[in-house]
Amino acid sequence: MAVQVMVLPSPRCLFDDPVQIRVVGLLPQQAVTLRASLVDESGELFQAHARYRAGSSGELDLGRSPALGGSYLGVEPMGLLWSLQSKAPYKRLAKRNVLTPFCVDLEVYEGHGDMSCLLGKCTNERWFLGEGVKRISVREGHLKATLFLPPGPGPFPGLIDLYGSGGGLVEYRASLLASRGFVTLALAYMAFEDLPAMPEILELGYFEEAVNFLQKQQQVKDTGIGVLGLSKGADLALSMATFLPGIKAAVSISGSGFNSFIPLRGDGFTVPPHPYDLGRMKTSDESGLVDFSDVLHDHRDPATWDCRIPVERSLAKFLFLSGLDDRNWKSDLYCQDAVQRLQQHGREVEFCSYSGAGHLLEPPYLPLCQASIHKVLGMFVHWGGQWREHAKAQEDAWRRIQAFFWQHLMDSDIPKSKL
Repeated sequence: MAVQVMVLPSPRCLFDDPVQIRVVGLLPQQAVTLRASLVDESGELFQAHARYRAGSSGELDLGRSPALGGSYLGVEPMGLLWSLQSKAPYKRLAKRNVLTPFCVDLEVYEGHGDMSCLLGKCTNERWFLGEGVKRISVREGHLKATLFLPPGPGPFPGLIDLYGSGGGLVEYRASLLASRGFVTLALAYMAFEDLPAMPEILELGYFEEAVNFLQKQQQVKDTGIGVLGLSKGADLALSMATFLPGIKAAVSISGSGFNSFIPLRGDGFTVPPHPYDLGRMKTSDESGLVDFSDVLHDHRDPATWDCRIPVERSLAKFLFLSGLDDRNWKSDLYCQDAVQRLQQHGREVEFCSYSGAGHLLEPPYLPLCQASIHKVLGMFVHWGGQWREHAKAQEDAWRRIQAFFWQHLMDSDIPKSKL
């Protein structure tokens, strides 16, 4: 019997789908090495490998068989994906064009040696856009965004998705959320087209325009909008939920409870950025990586409190997610502060911090990026994270985010204007 590598239930799936990887046709107890390879859109090769021993029937099931060494150890059904690593250091695997899949080649080689004798292979097509999901470019008014619509008339819960201070228009999380039943607007707010790389000020009105645009879409439920953000996008999500009407639920990923780095101007007020001192950033002599975790002034100092986002005034529901190994900034401490303020005011809030997780908590099976170049700053930044723990955190966080929005965006108690 020829050796076959199988991806079940189908070799074609969404990127956030777990799959079963099996090998059949091996000899009983045969030693083999499995390797996963993926070439990203810039031509960068990402690979992972793990050594296994077949069972007595000559089969291998990654959901039951332990890896004996390689990129990971033990029973890890999706280990070949979450442990993918580039040959060149400090590369982040991210999808630019969501209309095409990432193709992961899965190969099985004889023995635990040099991977010279190929026994079998297959390809797992991992898509970021579910069947029937529409992608619509939005350049209406001031907006620079992309709208993703699930198939069917709906109505569906509506989300606004914000990434961090690296800027650009990041679509892959929004497209996956639309594939799971949310109308999702991926919104750029800096370093994209004519949006400046480092704005002198951000206008709350721009984000209000996005809320109004989403509320006008026929397929969007009229029960309130959700917003999620990563890093700088997370504090913007909190500001939107605090200062804008119609935001019912907000998710902060690796964020803070204060306005960071860029002033935010609303109607008759401006929230200043939390003070910082770049002289406190640390650059590793060995790696050249920059550690920003100490640049911000102490958030407990009352002199910084005018930078706080007054989330306690909001009627929205909040979910805070952070990694305890975040090396970019102390997101866990900063989130604890916001959570305590909400709790002191009797507000409902969920908070989950993950041991061993870094700053870049992404949709599941995107591999950990411990360090990469910050597109705006032009420096190699340390993000933190331990491989296995970060992967498990991403799986859990993704489930929590979706469950949170389904819970809070499906009834009709819409918060009105907060201030």
